[in-house]
Amino acid sequence: MKLNNPLIWVTSATIAADRKLRLVFNDGSVKIFDCLPLIERYKIFEPLRNDEIFGNITLDGWTVTWLNGTIDIAPEHLYSEGVAA
Repeated sequence: MKLNNPLIWVTSATIAADRKLRLVFNDGSVKIFDCLPLIERYKIFEPLRNDEIFGNITLDGWTVTWLNGTIDIAPEHLYSEGVAA
């Protein structure tokens, strides 16, 4: 049985510029994701305005996280809203 929506996860993440991430996904796609709209719209993402916090990105095996996993963004969202690099 083939899945219509195969699982997607982030395999690599680096900081691009202006609150953007350069992401590599398990299917080989490379995308740029702009975090600024989330930061401006949702209170949970406000700490990412801080350069030091934003720059301290980690991967948890599925997606990007900050502040020991307190802040994360679903890999499906990163994938669907990211722009091909």
